[in-house]
Amino acid sequence: MNHQIYVEECGNPLGIPVVFLHGGPGSGCNESHRRFFDPKHYHIILFDQRGCGRSRPYRSLQRNTTAHLIQDIEVIRQHIGIKKWLIFGGSWGATLALYYAQHFPQQVSGLLLRGIFLARSQDIDWVYSENGAAKLFPDAWQQLVQGLPKDEQAQPLSAIYQQLSSDNSKVSTAMFNKLQHWEANLIALQEPPEFLASTTKDSAKALKVKASSIIQLYYSLNRCFINQTPLLESIDIIRHIPTIIIHGRYDMLCPLEQAWQLKQRWPEAKLIIVEMAGHVASEPRIIDALIKATDDLCQLK
Repeated sequence: MNHQIYVEECGNPLGIPVVFLHGGPGSGCNESHRRFFDPKHYHIILFDQRGCGRSRPYRSLQRNTTAHLIQDIEVIRQHIGIKKWLIFGGSWGATLALYYAQHFPQQVSGLLLRGIFLARSQDIDWVYSENGAAKLFPDAWQQLVQGLPKDEQAQPLSAIYQQLSSDNSKVSTAMFNKLQHWEANLIALQEPPEFLASTTKDSAKALKVKASSIIQLYYSLNRCFINQTPLLESIDIIRHIPTIIIHGRYDMLCPLEQAWQLKQRWPEAKLIIVEMAGHVASEPRIIDALIKATDDLCQLK
């Protein structure tokens, strides 16, 4: 079955073209993602990546790799008839933005990246091994791996994926709840984000987040399908592209070290470290920094 990609346009059709790349992988877009752009100045394009949101088939992992996703982005650009566009991506969306730009640099007018995730083995292991964020949140980590086979608790990614995708609803739901609690500790600086509470009350939202988690773990198990072309090794291809990097000082999901390493390889890029902020784009200080950046990038037109 072929994939059908959901795409929407809003803002000014004659404005600066910008494509929003959501995170996850598998999170999908929503109406709040439009708020980072002044609709008077921007022609805003949003789409749901393969297998998630309003794209179909839902939750499909078939023909769903990073290479497929950047080809989808390019097909969207050609279909709409855009010559060059600004790429906006956060977390996994930043990974995808870098990967797309390195393959299609001539089509990119600028990059706005938030919460850098370089998709190296060490970055994936930071989240899913006992030697990463588990050192900072040992209590939450113990809850996550409790009940898994002892020989898999140090590197539990495969076991987590197997349980989350299990046909046994009790096993799957139990792992989903543990995974949500683990990630909530990493993505917000202060209180857990609102979506965590809402998924416990809204079964439809819980199913959507669960589907996103399955896609995310599938990509993580496959090292995001970009091990052969490390992002940091291809910076020269995109060095000329105007780029702003925004990263929360206390991002525990994608530590600041990743943005810092990117900046060291790419001194021409502008790195903005947001104090008293974590990972999620919904944090007030991150929102302010992103909106200021899109206002500044209006000069690219």
